[in-house]
Amino acid sequence: MKKNRSFAPALIVAAPFVILMSIFLIWPTLTTIGKAFIHEDEFSFFNMARAMSGTYRDSFITTAQLSLITSLIGGGIGLLMAILLRSMPVESKSRTLADSWSAVASQLGGLPLAFAFIALLGTQGILTKVLEAFGIDLVELGFSLTGLAGWALVYLYFQIPLMFLIMTPAVSSLRASWFESATSMGANSWQFWRAVGIPILLPTIVTGFVLLFVNSFSAYATAYALSTGAGQLIPLQIRFILQGNVITGEDELGFAIVTWALLLLALSLVAVTLLQRRVSRWSEQ
Repeated sequence: MKKNRSFAPALIVAAPFVILMSIFLIWPTLTTIGKAFIHEDEFSFFNMARAMSGTYRDSFITTAQLSLITSLIGGGIGLLMAILLRSMPVESKSRTLADSWSAVASQLGGLPLAFAFIALLGTQGILTKVLEAFGIDLVELGFSLTGLAGWALVYLYFQIPLMFLIMTPAVSSLRASWFESATSMGANSWQFWRAVGIPILLPTIVTGFVLLFVNSFSAYATAYALSTGAGQLIPLQIRFILQGNVITGEDELGFAIVTWALLLLALSLVAVTLLQRRVSRWSEQ
């Protein structure tokens, strides 16, 4: 009876959250997955196969390339920033500036970020015109904010600070005694990070890369503002189909694309969870 009484308050508190999750997340997800396997009112893998063919397969590849590029470059720069700023006092101006910028920039996306880059590096952008005055024509060089390179540059603006925020606590938790021990044995800074620091941080680094990959793969508003037409990214393809810009009755194709995207993101989140468990086990030792 005591166990039932103690369980009841927890159930009452959790009930609103469970209800909201069921209405706005679980039920829509199950509905989407169910419709992805319906073709001509029958259960079929037709839509799932079509979602991985032709233009849609190319969109998955382009989106994956963009996510991989921005997660590797953004993750590498964010990790390097966390390592370089580790030795600085928390009260230092450089550390305060980096923390403040990262907290803001990691959450800055969508239309404001896209328009800022359009004003800076668009066809009539300020920096574009300045470079033209020095004989550097970005258009002739093939650079465009509506292409893979342009998307990657914009995405790095929020990917780098996000990785910095992820890695800063882990890098700060490294014990000074470890570096002192390595130094007393003749190791320099590079040897310490290669043999000690990076291996210890590896689970967190991989976790950060996965989170950055998911963050880039699912970004929509920024890509939409930078793109024309349906675009070549999966979030834009989903919008294009589900808003009725294709032949009537093609909604199931959009649901199939969403299902494939959900599967990829779910696998990424499972990987993050497993890596976080490894990190927690290491920190308890």
